Amino acid sequence: MTEELERILSQLTQPDNAVIQQATAQLKLAFKDPAVIPALCAVMTGSQNPQIRQSAAVMLRMRVVKHWKKISPDHRESLKAVVLQAFQQETEHTVRHSLSQLSAVMVKHETPDRWPALLTLLNQSTKSENPQDRQVGLLLLSKVIESNPESFKPYFRQLLELCGTVLQDLGNPTALYYCVLTMTAITPYTGSEEINLMRSLIPKLIVAIKHLIKADQDQASEAMEVFDELMESEVSIIVPHIPEIVHFCLEISADTSLSDSLRVKALSCIALLIRLKSKAVLKQKLLSPILQTVFPVLSAAPPPGQEDPEDQEQDTDDDGDSESPKHFAAQVIDTLALHMPPEKLFQQLMPLTQACLASGNPYERKGGLMCLAVLAEGCADHIRTKMLSSMLQTVCQSLSDSSEVVRSAGLFALGQFSEYLQPDVSKFHAELMPLLMGYLSGLNHNKTGHVTKAFYALENFLENLNEEIQPYLPTLMETMLAALTNSDNLKIKELTVSAIGAIANAAKELLVPYFPPVIESLKGFLTDTRDEVRSLQTQALDTLSMLARTVGQNVFAPLAAECVQLGLNLTDAVDDPDLRRCTYRLFSAVSTVSPECLTPHLPAITTVMLLCLKSTEGVTTHLEEDKQFVLLDDDDDDEDEKGDTILDDEEDDEAETRDIAGFSVENAYIDEKEDACDALGELAFNTGVAFLPFLESSFQQVFELRDFPHEDVRRASFAALGQFCRAQHKVWQENPTAENHQALHKLLSVVLPSFLEAVRGERERQVVMAVLESMNAVIKSCQGEALQAPSRLAEISHAIRDVLKKKTACQDAGGDEGDDEEEQAEYDAVLQEFAGEGIPLLASAVPADTFYPFLNELLPLIMSKAKSSCTVADRSFSLGTLAEILQSLAGVSGGRAVAGKLSNRLLPVLTAGVRDSDPEVRNNSVFGLGSLAEAAGPIITTDYPMMLSLFSSLMSKESDRRVIDNVCAALCRMIMSNPECIPLEQVFPALMSRLPLEEDMEENKTVFKCLTFLYSHNPSMVVSHMKSIVSASSHALGTKDIDTDTQNTILLLLREFAQSQSQEFQGAVMSLPAEKRDPLTAAVTKS
Repeated sequence: MTEELERILSQLTQPDNAVIQQATAQLKLAFKDPAVIPALCAVMTGSQNPQIRQSAAVMLRMRVVKHWKKISPDHRESLKAVVLQAFQQETEHTVRHSLSQLSAVMVKHETPDRWPALLTLLNQSTKSENPQDRQVGLLLLSKVIESNPESFKPYFRQLLELCGTVLQDLGNPTALYYCVLTMTAITPYTGSEEINLMRSLIPKLIVAIKHLIKADQDQASEAMEVFDELMESEVSIIVPHIPEIVHFCLEISADTSLSDSLRVKALSCIALLIRLKSKAVLKQKLLSPILQTVFPVLSAAPPPGQEDPEDQEQDTDDDGDSESPKHFAAQVIDTLALHMPPEKLFQQLMPLTQACLASGNPYERKGGLMCLAVLAEGCADHIRTKMLSSMLQTVCQSLSDSSEVVRSAGLFALGQFSEYLQPDVSKFHAELMPLLMGYLSGLNHNKTGHVTKAFYALENFLENLNEEIQPYLPTLMETMLAALTNSDNLKIKELTVSAIGAIANAAKELLVPYFPPVIESLKGFLTDTRDEVRSLQTQALDTLSMLARTVGQNVFAPLAAECVQLGLNLTDAVDDPDLRRCTYRLFSAVSTVSPECLTPHLPAITTVMLLCLKSTEGVTTHLEEDKQFVLLDDDDDDEDEKGDTILDDEEDDEAETRDIAGFSVENAYIDEKEDACDALGELAFNTGVAFLPFLESSFQQVFELRDFPHEDVRRASFAALGQFCRAQHKVWQENPTAENHQALHKLLSVVLPSFLEAVRGERERQVVMAVLESMNAVIKSCQGEALQAPSRLAEISHAIRDVLKKKTACQDAGGDEGDDEEEQAEYDAVLQEFAGEGIPLLASAVPADTFYPFLNELLPLIMSKAKSSCTVADRSFSLGTLAEILQSLAGVSGGRAVAGKLSNRLLPVLTAGVRDSDPEVRNNSVFGLGSLAEAAGPIITTDYPMMLSLFSSLMSKESDRRVIDNVCAALCRMIMSNPECIPLEQVFPALMSRLPLEEDMEENKTVFKCLTFLYSHNPSMVVSHMKSIVSASSHALGTKDIDTDTQNTILLLLREFAQSQSQEFQGAVMSLPAEKRDPLTAAVTKS
């Protein structure tokens, strides 16, 4: 059989398809004979042709992967012996490589202790005097360890000692390479006993990789993965060596003679280190060297005659994915912005940026603008409060630069500012809108790459303008509709459709006059069957979803059913992940307007979405071996082997999975999974009872994704799990059956523990923020139901405490650097804000006495952020949270006593806040004092004179309308809590003189509740201010910003006036301007 097999394998290497097919069929037949194993072994050791020896090793490897249990014990033993013998005598590298792969899959089944000969060979070869033997031994070692690292755990110490020796063999780069791969493989499994030994190897590791760079840059790039692995799995190993690692990576990043991929690897390594250990980077004074190296990379000119990828005209769709050192240099600055205290970063970064912006070299000016652009997300508060005007001016000036490269960077920066620096950046609309529209109108539309950047800037700016868009709307829509009708360029149409979505987001109902022509265009695109319009269709679906959410139910509802049908038709007709995810968003948007029209289609919609969540499409597995032979072994299971195969299924699955070197997932499929999770959550909540038949299957699939490799999918999974809980709670409230109640608690008992586990263990800050947000929404909706399980309240309170104390995995909680409380990255503060928002929600969900012990522990952590040395954002958060806690206590049993206990601690903090230099902090402090008066009742009346005096002095100089509105509301809360302690004859006229409210319209609820209360206690005083009250009522009823309850409170009071005080009331109504008089009269007389 040996000769026969050799003949077949040699035919497989012929360049003739017919011969290969015939050989494949013969090979499948041969595989049915158990003697195939010894025969392949004989070919592998005896053939004169290295290609055939390699093929035999690959065939054996496939046999072992799929059918180890079916190989007889004798054949297994002989295979173990033969493979080692072959390995020792083999001279060809490719064959050795395949033999090491074969050994690697065998080690999964035959652990080292059951294969002593393997250990002996490894020991002898890796310590051999002969450099060639050492190379070969290390190749085998790296492969068997990568294959099953845990089984080698008892030998880790010896292995690391061996690595220590090999790393000094600097003249043998191949040995160095395999040695570093071995270290990379065992790093995730090292325990505390190996940490010190591992740590001592880091300096040798750096030297070894430096030598490897000289020999083989690709291997060096792969070897540098060891740093990623060390950081991700056991960062404490590298902490003492952070300076050496950073300087080493900076050296590579700056060396333009090295390959792009190696420099990119070094830059991404620096970014990861900043993300995980930002405090150590600061403490070791590494920020300056990082910036000094990264800036020249960011502002380098491309080679003569070439352009940067993002400036190439034909490459308009993939700007963001360029794997260039320049792109990663920007990413390093982006990471610094997200993880460093802004003051420290800007102090060192701005001189470099300004030098670039003032340069005569266009690529340096571009670098300066790119730097400003990537700072916007991470340092938004710092820029908004300290330097927005000057930075905007710089960016606007760049739009008239002589170089298109610079103008493009300016447009990108403006788009980033518009996205992250809201609401402040929108205040500059009078300057920016004419500039952007003028710029766009002057462009050559054939240069779609540059036009795309201009649309990006305009769209991001428009999206957040809200009603400020009104004066620009006619011109904007005229331009957009003309482009839809007249342009033949599909890319321009796509950009226009996207811009209309952004306009809708800002304009809302103001867009209604333009709705019919927009809808007609979108329908035309969505029914077009040509492949080239796919990208335009995707955008049309997104804009349709935006219209569903913004133009108002009355306008959109008549189209809802047709839109759902359009979406379903596209899902059936086109297999495209981008298009599918946009249909999910459309269904989701329609559910906010017309949930009932989705009900008949829920089986079809959920089926498509669940298939997407289960699917591994777009996931590429990277196999170690060249898979040219995969056809041969795919379906060689004989019919009569079926029973056996089923038994082996699980083992084989695992074996195959572990045979994979890594996974990569196409972005489109990640986006599709993310959007499917988000849509399922929203559909469940909006369609209610109709979704129940699909809730369990949806829950199971979404729950699986909380460990998905990509963070965006994990985020969406946690958000959807929270939505499912809220959906089930809503169903139970509408149909309060025991079954629905039980289903709710079953969900909560799985979801809340998974949230708490993620808060503590998840490494990505954005995911933890989403988890906290989702948990807060569940507590807000489900109230006490969410906290019924024993110890649940304690667990959630402790999780909040851990975030506030920076003790979770995503907060760089290594405890190895001193932490300066007042200096942290803005996003670290935002994470703590999400946690802090949970405290008032817990306070409103349970009796005050139950929550008091936990509140007592959390309060100092919140109050510590109110110090004057803290940032404005921290002070605002601290005082706002204290106010919300008091607000919650006012509404629960036992709240008055607890608020009373806290009043002595909180009063000084709130009082100091009223004197703060920042209006938002003053606003929150005033709200807090009013809430304290309401919650604590009589116990704080002794402090009323001090509070009134404080408000009086504030009102005499306050210019911020929101603060003034909140003082009015605080006075009303004090009056309703303890009217006898207020000198009403002075306070009431002062209050009336400040009405109507202008900014904080929600507080109309408090003001009119107070007026109603006073009218029942002291009617004559209220009637004497009838004109002010009627005028304030007219103003409040004329806005969209008050809820139905407040409307009813106002109307009841006015009707009472009309009945009992008709003369004064009529006089007050007549004093209103005609355009306000008629609507008010109509509202009062309407029954």
